[in-house]
Amino acid sequence: MTQTECGPVVTRVVAGSELPAPGRWQIDPGHTELAFIGRHFMLTKVRGRFTGLTGVIEVAELPADSTAEVTIDMTSVESGNEARDQHLRSADFFDVERHPTATFSARASGWRGTRGVLAGELTLRGVTRPLTLQVEYLGYAADPWGGHRAVFSAAGTIDRGDWGLTWNLPLDGGGLVVSNQIRIEIELEAVLQP
Repeated sequence: MTQTECGPVVTRVVAGSELPAPGRWQIDPGHTELAFIGRHFMLTKVRGRFTGLTGVIEVAELPADSTAEVTIDMTSVESGNEARDQHLRSADFFDVERHPTATFSARASGWRGTRGVLAGELTLRGVTRPLTLQVEYLGYAADPWGGHRAVFSAAGTIDRGDWGLTWNLPLDGGGLVVSNQIRIEIELEAVLQP
């Protein structure tokens, strides 16, 4: 196990792999990115992200009993184009006027070494559907201010239509302007709470 001098235990070894110690790890929104990737004209990758993200990861004694609770500020969407961002905030997509936040609540499962699955429910636009993410624990870092950080990466794919995000335009040669399959990628730092 790893600990600072007279400080808390911050990592442990489980089945030969270093993992974060049990406890409440709060997501650091300034060092976390929730990105999404879709296709425009079924070809070009278009990337966006949400900058407003809060939540906690409750790391359990048994890694498979760990949970995550996340709230996403849907108004914080950024794609590098203000006109597109306004369209994403509109009723055609996220409808942020009526649904300013989305939530994700999940439990870890199938944990082996530093990888596992986070299976839960994503509520978006008032619609709740299952979402499974592949997760990897990347490691631990002590920050210069005395904090203890666990770093994770997660990814998965959703069909946006499952949450009522169905706006689209057909293309003359077949296909759609915006892909239905959207890739979700998360890079996350969480800080151990006292």
